[in-house]
Amino acid sequence: QVQLVESGGGLVQPGGSLRLSCVASGRFFSINAMGWYRQAPGKQRELVAVITRGGSPNYADSVKGRFTIARDNAQNTVYLQMNSLKPEDTAVYYCNADILFLPLSPTVPYWGQGTQVTVSS
Repeated sequence: QVQLVESGGGLVQPGGSLRLSCVASGRFFSINAMGWYRQAPGKQRELVAVITRGGSPNYADSVKGRFTIARDNAQNTVYLQMNSLKPEDTAVYYCNADILFLPLSPTVPYWGQGTQVTVSS
């Protein structure tokens, strides 16, 4: 069994910062891509940022220049540093990891339980 444990969500004022962390645990061969998704009220789920195992990031246009994704492969951890937060960033944020159980086999996606980020005055 694989579990993704998130931390760092909460309430912050506009312009503030927050850092989310997600740790993957269990028995597996390796983790390929990891990412963060979010779902806001009245909106569909969207990919916020994704990072390859080699450390190459991609960002949604709405967060470019404000958010930074990083990972620590030795600790099976992915981070999302969120700066200059806006009310429209308010959403439930979900951690995602593509788990490789055996070499040369397909990856299996796993999801965290989600953490609430609220940006409000």
